[in-house]
Amino acid sequence: MNPLRSTLALLGILAVSACVTINVYFPAVAAERAADRIINDVWGEHPERAPEAQPQPNSAPGPQSSAPSDSPKRIVAFAMGTLNLVIPSAQAQADLDISSPAIRSLTQSMERRHTELKPAYDAGAIGLTQRGLIEIRDQSAVPLQQRNQLRKLVADDNADRNALYKEIALANQHPDWEPDIRATFARRWIERAPTGWWYQDNNGNWRQK
Repeated sequence: MNPLRSTLALLGILAVSACVTINVYFPAVAAERAADRIINDVWGEHPERAPEAQPQPNSAPGPQSSAPSDSPKRIVAFAMGTLNLVIPSAQAQADLDISSPAIRSLTQSMERRHTELKPAYDAGAIGLTQRGLIEIRDQSAVPLQQRNQLRKLVADDNADRNALYKEIALANQHPDWEPDIRATFARRWIERAPTGWWYQDNNGNWRQK
């Protein structure tokens, strides 16, 4: 087979494979954007957002000569340069759908509950866990008569959080993304938390921001 024809056929296969990769690749940057929007809604705050990863620009290859002397290697370099321009751009532009009725309902429920949970965050009675949930870490920080209510608030909020991560994965037709979505939210809850709040580090130890 003509070497040039073989090279072009191989590039075609690579291009198709690249497109498939884009479709199933977990969009980490888009997940962070989705988490930030929901956190803003729930906490009713708009702290400065962490810088978002931007696709690195690639220099487009210069004009290629159409002379017969062009080697397959030069054609491969040109084609791969074009793929490098397309693939990161497509990944960076991917966005997660967080507009479903179920997601909106869960977000609103968490937003209403946060007004009751915030004093417990501020007092250090509860903290953010490494699994994207909240947990009572010092119940003595709230009056005795409020502890049962705090337990219920924490349980209800965790139920909404678990449902939220699942619903986001389902809304984007990738239930297998749920662990990645949970991990992204867990990190962003902690990163966006105000100074003084408590959180769990990677070893499960409580730390104060």
